[in-house]
Amino acid sequence: MDVTSSPIHVEVHAPICAAAAEMLTPDSLRFVGHLCHKFDDRRLALLLRRSSRALEFDGGGLPTYPSETLNVRSDPSWTCAPPPPDLADRRVEITGPTDRKMVINGLNSGARAYMADFEDSSAPTWSNLTEGQRNLRDAVRGTITYTNRANGKVYAPRSDGKLAVLMVRPRGWHLEERHVTVNGRVASGSLFDFGLYFYHNVHELLKKGSGPYFYLPKIEGYLEARLWNDVFIAAEKYFGLPKGTIRATILLETITAAFEMEEILYEIKDHSLGLNCGRWDYLFSYIKKLRCHADKIMPDRSHLTMDVPFLQAYVQRLIYICHKRGTFAMGGMAATIPIKHDPKANARAMESIRQDKVREVMAGHDGTWVAHPALVQTAVDIFDEHMRSPNQIHFLPNAGSDVTEAQLIEVPIVAQGHAITSSFLREGISIILAYTEAWLRGVGCIPLHHKMEDAATAEISRAQIWQWQRHNAVTQEDQ
Repeated sequence: MDVTSSPIHVEVHAPICAAAAEMLTPDSLRFVGHLCHKFDDRRLALLLRRSSRALEFDGGGLPTYPSETLNVRSDPSWTCAPPPPDLADRRVEITGPTDRKMVINGLNSGARAYMADFEDSSAPTWSNLTEGQRNLRDAVRGTITYTNRANGKVYAPRSDGKLAVLMVRPRGWHLEERHVTVNGRVASGSLFDFGLYFYHNVHELLKKGSGPYFYLPKIEGYLEARLWNDVFIAAEKYFGLPKGTIRATILLETITAAFEMEEILYEIKDHSLGLNCGRWDYLFSYIKKLRCHADKIMPDRSHLTMDVPFLQAYVQRLIYICHKRGTFAMGGMAATIPIKHDPKANARAMESIRQDKVREVMAGHDGTWVAHPALVQTAVDIFDEHMRSPNQIHFLPNAGSDVTEAQLIEVPIVAQGHAITSSFLREGISIILAYTEAWLRGVGCIPLHHKMEDAATAEISRAQIWQWQRHNAVTQEDQ
């Protein structure tokens, strides 16, 4: 299948299954081709910049607050766009892949928003991607249903008007869609996911009083946010829509982005829905970027809780900056899920989630994420108790205004004999193997050890084991 409009030639190098036939129309491919043609050179240049910075870090360098953007940080006059009415209250959001049943369950969950994910919780098979786009099209129109063939159970959107607002996470700038080429060059996965969803749904969303809302992953700095902003402007112009029609929350999930939070918001301020503490990818990014630093070896993942100093600094800085600039500071994902058939263990798990959500709302977060529908009400109850208004954007905390560069990369101190253990080494290996097996058969998130594991959490285990091996770390309880 190919579509040509001078000087853009789009080809699809994959079977045209039923979903692809519906979603990959000539006009939708023309729009994706337009975006790739216009922006892919910049995308590739930014990826080269990532590689260059990685070499600097491997050579002993550390991330710093950029000196060239001091004027942005010190200018008190700018703020982000106010939230749209249907997203003024985001106290609990739920996330999951774009398969049909999950989309329906997410919309019906009682959460304020459902983030349909083409990234970490989805394996990027051609069928997953094209069927996911069709599922989201049907969800936007309210026609999505699913029938379980094993028991005949029918799933459909609830009819009481309490559906979650739909948000979509395309793939990050580093990922490609190899089934599609534009002028002979492999297409950007980000632009493919964004372009198809936007093309098919923007007018229907606006007609319903909502809008095209996105979560943007893996941003490593303000120049990458600027690229997304320019993509949004180009898409709005293509459809004759006002600037600011598209809105996006940026996942603050890389260590380099933590040093450029304010600049990132500035670049996307007219389209911004704030920042989200993407804690699991953030941990992975810290380990990966500082992997060659012998003084930055991280302990077992079990010790990397949100009350360790470098994660506290990250959270405090994010809340302060977002509220200073009039936008959302969203909390992160608790990976724990309900434990069946063991009431005592389940009670402990639920208490850990409750404590995590209390910490978030008391710190000043405007909302949080959960990984399972059964956790929605627990999180809602906590935010209802401690956050009586739709959000806390008006609250500017004392903490976070003076976080130093050193605080953002401070290694947690763990007692000798507990920092790196053989039990967690074994658990890390089991997570990597189990997740890789699932991913290869097209499943992007799996329950394991009473947690929901996706690409981000699996990457933590992989990067940690690499780092421990590189620096000849030993399992301390075996000494």
